[in-house]
Amino acid sequence: MDVSDSCWCVVVAAGRGLRFGGERPKQYVPIDGRPLLAWTLERLAAHRRVAGLVVVLAAGDPYWPAIDKPAGKPLLVATGGHTRADSVLAGLDALPAAVAPGDFVLVHDAARPCVRAEDVERLIALGVPAGGALLAAPLRDTLKRADAAQRVEMTEPRESRWRALTPQLFARGALAAALASARADGIEVTDEAMAMERCGLRPLLVEGADDNIKVTTPADRALAEFLLRRLAAGAVAS
Repeated sequence: MDVSDSCWCVVVAAGRGLRFGGERPKQYVPIDGRPLLAWTLERLAAHRRVAGLVVVLAAGDPYWPAIDKPAGKPLLVATGGHTRADSVLAGLDALPAAVAPGDFVLVHDAARPCVRAEDVERLIALGVPAGGALLAAPLRDTLKRADAAQRVEMTEPRESRWRALTPQLFARGALAAALASARADGIEVTDEAMAMERCGLRPLLVEGADDNIKVTTPADRALAEFLLRRLAAGAVAS
């Protein structure tokens, strides 16, 4: 795939978000009157490099039919599995046949509605020639290791430590093979880069904005609402 081309994006939205609490999965909690997932899809669909979207949902998801869908880009739906890897594999399987095994695909968390367009642009531009990449943010806080009693055991060095974000960008065929290999070996990978690392790839870390937060708790919801308003104001001003 040439760096000037667009690519499809798999959006993982099959989780329950148990840490968030409440009856409704966190990807459907309202933010400024719209479900979180609607914000995420809209931001991705608006990007010039995103050719289409595959949304991976839980089986029998009752909330999806009522969500407002972004216009202008193809939108497909797949049914996820018990783990993140199962859901991403389902999303990869649901991609159009025109997306070849060597074509690069973005994978993004549904609960990250504040991803910046310029970060996606840089991820694709740098990640494709590197053979795969992920958005990430360098650790800026002091890092402590705790013992069993939750007392500080030691201070960890933060140099060369990064927080993994999404989107992550890998070739469709290689990513599917890496995720299937991890599943066969009984390894639960926590992101796509981890699966690729097991196969010998060293993904490129592309620095992204710290405000590309993952909504995990009710406090994150309030922060996401603030950030989305700020991003919208910046878009109007530009």
